[in-house]
Amino acid sequence: MEALPLFHRLSGRKVLVLGEGESADAKIRLVQEAGGIVVREPAPGVQLAFVAMEDGAEAQAARLRALGMIVNVVDQPALCDFTVPAIIDRSPVVVAIGTGGASASLAKALKERLELLLPAGLGGLAAAIKSARRPVAARHGSVPERRAFWSGALAPGGALDPLHEVANPETAIARALEGQAANAGSRAIIEIGPDGADALTLRQLRLMAGADLVIVGEGIGTDVLALVRRDASRVAGDGFPEEATGLLVMLRKAG
Repeated sequence: MEALPLFHRLSGRKVLVLGEGESADAKIRLVQEAGGIVVREPAPGVQLAFVAMEDGAEAQAARLRALGMIVNVVDQPALCDFTVPAIIDRSPVVVAIGTGGASASLAKALKERLELLLPAGLGGLAAAIKSARRPVAARHGSVPERRAFWSGALAPGGALDPLHEVANPETAIARALEGQAANAGSRAIIEIGPDGADALTLRQLRLMAGADLVIVGEGIGTDVLALVRRDASRVAGDGFPEEATGLLVMLRKAG
């Protein structure tokens, strides 16, 4: 990654916007939609700044950095401490698409495609999942069991498939709890061929993305390991630990 994507809470916080015209107005709307308070001059406590001007932008950005602010200069990515992605808002679900300043048009095109894929009710689904944490924890006591439950419910074709409209997510979650027991000991072996990560199937990618523990065999490349869930535990070896629970995935060389 060239930049670390972060979500910054702005509710009730002051954000500086310098400049006039359409670009400045767009940043003002963006800050206000996120709950921020727009100020037009540097003030105590302001940490984030947008500079929307053609003349003198570089000097203004340097001045604001000297005051301790993180700065975005509109349409000049080389002068930016952070960039603003294309945003798909299904609050509380927010999808951000960035290109590192390479092409706003590419980000816009990807946003338009993804807007068609993501149901309008995705935010309601997220809210229902949040509300269901306690009943799910009561039914599935361990973290691997809970992760397995949600993984199954959110899988393609599952009761809560996020790419399909879920008319009543609260009811769907309740029914999934009644009819689906989490598998606390699923195991899968993925054999890695000479083409490495390029040859992985969609199913294999999903297993790696949902794994609780990954057993890494000899000779597995970094291109493959980069696709494993970041917070999954990893151990070297060629066998499944008997005491381990959750989804266990073994990566080993084919042949």
